[in-house]
Amino acid sequence: MKRKNLFIYIILLIVVCVAGYFTWNYFDSKKIQVPYSDFYKQMSLGKVETVTIKENQLEYELKDPSTSSGTTGIIYKTENPHSSTLEESLLKKGVKVTVEKDSAQIFSLIFDIIFYVFFFGIIIVVFRKFISPNTFKVVHKTGVKFDDVVGMDNLKRDMTQVMKIMQNAKEYAAKGIRMPKGILLEGEPGNGKTLFAKALAGEAKVNFIPAKATDFESMFMAIGPMKVKLLFRKARKQAPCIVFIDEFDGIGTVRNYTGSALETENTRIVTALLNELDGFEPSKGVLVLAATNSIEALDPALIRPGRFDARFKVPYPDYNARVELVKMYCNGKNPDTACTPETLAKYTDGYSCAKIESVLNRAALLAGQDNRVEFAMDDFKQACKDVN
Repeated sequence: MKRKNLFIYIILLIVVCVAGYFTWNYFDSKKIQVPYSDFYKQMSLGKVETVTIKENQLEYELKDPSTSSGTTGIIYKTENPHSSTLEESLLKKGVKVTVEKDSAQIFSLIFDIIFYVFFFGIIIVVFRKFISPNTFKVVHKTGVKFDDVVGMDNLKRDMTQVMKIMQNAKEYAAKGIRMPKGILLEGEPGNGKTLFAKALAGEAKVNFIPAKATDFESMFMAIGPMKVKLLFRKARKQAPCIVFIDEFDGIGTVRNYTGSALETENTRIVTALLNELDGFEPSKGVLVLAATNSIEALDPALIRPGRFDARFKVPYPDYNARVELVKMYCNGKNPDTACTPETLAKYTDGYSCAKIESVLNRAALLAGQDNRVEFAMDDFKQACKDVN
């Protein structure tokens, strides 16, 4: 139905355009064509009242002798001699002159308008894409609790106190206890820093805004700092809230004043982070969690006490944690009797949580390639070599 209506509208538009064209020609044909010599003679005698200079012709009206001012109402047309002195001569005779733009000028003007509309439209679209209010999503319920995080018992215990302060900020503030503004989680990739941050938000039942270093990168200068301000503005509106910045060493590196574009942008982002961390009160219920693989790479001014008050190490899972991880990741898989969680945990010493999952998935895949339902210890050992 919509397509049919659109087709009808297009047909009507064409009919209106064609009718307008013929109407214009009809009224144009009513104008009296005269030789240029007649026009020149009338102009010389001062009988011409108005002249419209068009691209290829002149249209003029004569004075009405029966009135002190005004025209006869009859429009005459004649050839345009394209004389450079014509307009000046008419003005000297007291003739009212109107110069109409020719088609080339009109098309040029239309083209310029279209170009500027398109150009600024692209800028607005790109700007809104990079600085859109939806750049950072607010997760109201993460669906993750501490029970979903294997290990990290010491970290859970320490963060439970932070969680209580966040939930009762005013009560603790009355006791002179403030919530940390920021907490750094340091550990190798794949050890569950992101999962832990989600679990903390889930346990505290507060809003969660995830971000990563690449969210602040842009081909345009100054976009990164604007995104930092946008993130913290949204966090204040959603308080109590946890802001989680992953890959923090990607945007919080030591400032280098070499003058290069990249270093200048990094300096602006770090400065924006410093201003935002100093600009909100802990009692407002906003906690910044930042995950990094290397604290040494971060700017010292950014991670000093008063901004990031606590640092926690997220280590590789210990033996007991690896046993639990193997049990969890073997759910849905079929290890044979020799592949007990305790045995496999011994082989995964020094493995991250993500690597353990990847190895077990690879072992099950190898067994499947041989049309075996259960994976054996040889499959597991081969998977360890493949993943390494």
